[in-house]
Amino acid sequence: MTAPIRVAAVGDVHLDKDVLGRFRPALADLGERADVLLLAGDLTRHGTVAEARCVAEEFGGLPVPVVAVLGNHDHHSDQADEVAGTLRDAGIAVLEGDTFEVDTPGGRLGVAGVKGFGGGFAGRCASAFGEAEMKAFIRTTCDSADRLAAALGKLDCDVRVALMHYSPVPDTLVGEPLEIYPFLGSYLLAEAVDSAPADLAVHGHAHAGTERGRTPGGVRVRNVAHPVIRQAYSIFELSRSGEPR
Repeated sequence: MTAPIRVAAVGDVHLDKDVLGRFRPALADLGERADVLLLAGDLTRHGTVAEARCVAEEFGGLPVPVVAVLGNHDHHSDQADEVAGTLRDAGIAVLEGDTFEVDTPGGRLGVAGVKGFGGGFAGRCASAFGEAEMKAFIRTTCDSADRLAAALGKLDCDVRVALMHYSPVPDTLVGEPLEIYPFLGSYLLAEAVDSAPADLAVHGHAHAGTERGRTPGGVRVRNVAHPVIRQAYSIFELSRSGEPR
């Protein structure tokens, strides 16, 4: 039997100097447990370079590749490019419409990543109508979903994983106030996930949400926000058939 591809993932770690070292002890045996670690955004508290250095220290130099997307917190101080650069200098791949591929004992794994954005879900979503500000809001989501679909389509691998910060489905938002669902994700991201299709989609952002969901096309979605999984990371085992074990 072919070995599974083992994907570790966590989001919303919100690191700064006050909590530096919180995750590192649990990462000591990561190389024995996983083939890659995915970070699903909100890696910092306020998106400063100083906080990014804390993330680099915490998650840099691990025995497996580390792949990340940024979250809304990582954009707060308008230093997103500098934050991403600091992480890349530490060997962490930061994706925004980009891909990452790695060979594992279980086959070749491909990751496509975007931050994503809000907008809501089928039947209760915003539309590109009216004020320029609303059109710009929805255009941001459309552009992000288009980049994710294009990136997934470029992957040449045995297993595809979609990595984002915002949620592609409402399932994993259950527990959050309904009123803020439009600010937590968009159905357009699910359409991108289904277009490949991906074998697994992971996201963060919804601290009070639910861990498990599924896209309309049947792709498994996992909310890996740290307040939801309540551990240093979750591990998902995927076979070449795309069926998690």
